[in-house]
Amino acid sequence: MLQALCYGNVTSEEGYNPRMLHFDHLTLRRGPRLLFEDATFQIHPGQKVGLTGANGTGKSSLFALILGELQEDSGHHSLPADWTIAHLAQEIPASTQPAIDYVLDGDASLRTLQQQLAQAEQRGDGERIAHLHAELEHIGGYQAESRAARLMAGLGFAPGDERRPLADFSGGWRMRLNLARTLMCRSELLLLDEPTNHLDLDAVIWLEGWLKSYRGTLLLISHDREFLDSVCDHILHIERQRATLYRGNYSAFERLRAEQLAGQQAAYEKQQREIAHMRAFVDRFRAKASKARQAQSRLKALERMQQIAPAHVDSPFHFTFRPPRRLPHPLLRLEECSAGYNGQAIVEHASLVLAPGDRLGLLGPNGAGKSTLIRLLAGELAPLTGARETAQDLAIGYFAQHQLEQLHPEHSPVEHLLQQDPSLSEQEARDYLGGFGFAGDQALAPVGPFSGGEKSRLVLALLVQQRPNLLLLDEPTNHLDLEMRQALATALQDFEGAMVIVSHDRHLLRTACDRLALVSGGRLTPFDGDLDDYAAWLSDHRRNTGNPVPQTAPATPKRETAEDRKARKRAEAERRARLQPLKKRLARCEQALEALQDQRRALEEQLADSDLYQAENKDRLTELLKQKAALDQQIEEAELEWLRAADAVETAEKEAASP
Repeated sequence: MLQALCYGNVTSEEGYNPRMLHFDHLTLRRGPRLLFEDATFQIHPGQKVGLTGANGTGKSSLFALILGELQEDSGHHSLPADWTIAHLAQEIPASTQPAIDYVLDGDASLRTLQQQLAQAEQRGDGERIAHLHAELEHIGGYQAESRAARLMAGLGFAPGDERRPLADFSGGWRMRLNLARTLMCRSELLLLDEPTNHLDLDAVIWLEGWLKSYRGTLLLISHDREFLDSVCDHILHIERQRATLYRGNYSAFERLRAEQLAGQQAAYEKQQREIAHMRAFVDRFRAKASKARQAQSRLKALERMQQIAPAHVDSPFHFTFRPPRRLPHPLLRLEECSAGYNGQAIVEHASLVLAPGDRLGLLGPNGAGKSTLIRLLAGELAPLTGARETAQDLAIGYFAQHQLEQLHPEHSPVEHLLQQDPSLSEQEARDYLGGFGFAGDQALAPVGPFSGGEKSRLVLALLVQQRPNLLLLDEPTNHLDLEMRQALATALQDFEGAMVIVSHDRHLLRTACDRLALVSGGRLTPFDGDLDDYAAWLSDHRRNTGNPVPQTAPATPKRETAEDRKARKRAEAERRARLQPLKKRLARCEQALEALQDQRRALEEQLADSDLYQAENKDRLTELLKQKAALDQQIEEAELEWLRAADAVETAEKEAASP
């Protein structure tokens, strides 16, 4: 168990103390296995570096090396001897110590001064007491408890939790306390290994802001691409036993890696399959673009998806949701439902209808009832009041963290799958599980020793194989790496049923959900905005403690004068003038797209002629197929242009509607 979170004077080369982290021709092994070799790079003070790479490539081992827990096999590394290192512990004792005292322990300098002050007071050493009070004032020691309380509040702890004993908190909340304790340390170097795994979206957004303002050097292991994008200015990627430092955030790294992979023919073919998945998403999105307020965010997500896919074409994870056996309409209905525990409602008067094609993301502050609502939808909770009505052919696929614990530790992935579907042969089960990364002997190994990510992948594999028509996903990306998250996001785009998602992974929410709903103040309401709007809502919510839905003060009505009326009409005319060319552009895009689609339909009619496939018509068939391929490319470009035009019109209309 890691007890010390702050480390000082850790260096591997005596006398060498540059003001940076320096790695020189470094080779690192774990036992006989080579992690990476001949790595040379420097990390300068204040840089924020994201560590990426498949599980087992050496990211956590690099942290252990920096902390002095491992030694390099060849080469050397060094860091300034006077740097204090803060590192996230993985365990916490179940003691009676108050939570805030545990967090305060993260500031080792504070605790040292407090101990010295207590000793000086026992001796009655007035001069020493005065000196120590001055030092406490200098390091902000008298504000330390307030700082610790703010850290806890940002990570989702409720007022009053500060004085609760550590033993009262569950494992996930203890990990949050470890994170608060780590952030409490006034460090020059901060090492964070998957800090968002046990956080909800609210806490992730708060932590993102905190890290962006952190003045020290940050090394961050994370599988959350939006988190990496927002926080990091460099990416250290480990693959094929090489560690390479890239300038820029994760998106910049993806673009560069995509270019490196684009020349590989096998990778290119996989990339085309990924883009085909996205095509179905475009078709769904295009029908909603002029109506949903999500349009702007979704357009950006689509454009990024097309950049992301090539960077992940060599991913070992590829799977799809097979079409559900039946798609009744509606699938499920809640009518004025209340749900909670021990007769105490957490969510009240919730009404919701889910039909095939619905893609709903649930937002809301921690503890507001998102997981409770998911359990109500899944049928794990009976409504306290109201009615839950389901279609006769409803088939629910429910993913929640507690389902990982229901796996049989002595059984293999293949055995789990065959128990669920005895009609499969062992080879069919192994082939299917290969798409989820269970290849070779691992498909036949007991799941007991599996990591959290491997168990999550297995539960997802079992869920997908059931061919559900309603997906309920409660934090499905916990413990999943970037490649598996990308595979899940891609597969969800083709899912024909309905889905409801609770996730702190904003990339998944942006790419999988068409609409958002807010669970707050015991109510379920539509959220008229995107995830950027939700971040602003959260900020307001924190400033308005006790007010579940922040409200703005009503403005005092003002009598409109003749001059005001003229100014208003002039402004309206200017807005209409700005809007007119945008609408004309949208109309032109629609006409062009319709014309191209008419051409494609005509070509498809020609290609449907069976005579065309006779040997004597080979040249004609080849020519038509070339035309079809060129036309498909033109339509793809025209659809994207249409989406941009629709987005521009919607943005302009929102601005015109604003006072």
